[in-house]
Amino acid sequence: MRGEVYDMYEIAIIGAGPAGGSAAIFAAKSGKKTLVLDNDQSVTKRAWLENHYGVSEIAGPDLVDIGKKQAAKFGAEFVTGKVTNIEKAGEGFKIETDEGSYEAQHVILATGLSVELAQKIGVNTKDGVEPRIKTIVDADSSGKTNVAGIWAAGTVAGVSMHTIITAGDGAKVAINIISAINGERYVDHDVIKS
Repeated sequence: MRGEVYDMYEIAIIGAGPAGGSAAIFAAKSGKKTLVLDNDQSVTKRAWLENHYGVSEIAGPDLVDIGKKQAAKFGAEFVTGKVTNIEKAGEGFKIETDEGSYEAQHVILATGLSVELAQKIGVNTKDGVEPRIKTIVDADSSGKTNVAGIWAAGTVAGVSMHTIITAGDGAKVAINIISAINGERYVDHDVIKS
């Protein structure tokens, strides 16, 4: 299907590590048409975790796989491939990959350690403050970048690269986008069924 353009998604997420996966869970669960594009290079795939709330211990690949399954359960669609470009198109963005093109109204960059795509598409970056993180996306506290409609979450947005923190940041950014789309603050609280 090389070169084919698919229907417009409300939210496209670049990266399926803890930040991107968590954003996908919230976006899809809220009923938004959600796409996750992932190159399967998450640094979490090399992690062993004993400091993630609610989990005594887990391998990084298992954490990522569980997150993907949660998001898919709510309707998120996943495509494995490398995003090569993002450009403004109509009321959203055209996202080009090595396998085809997609369109989305909002894009979340959850690209972990990599700012290459952000820099290529004109998103401002700045020096990182975390150890070994040289450059990050210049995003405000809500996740907005200098390009309207492109947001950033997780390590690429400058938060600590601990999975529990990046996952929370991905959820926060997704909630902010959902709220913007809905025109009112979005809240997602489940309750135990009796």
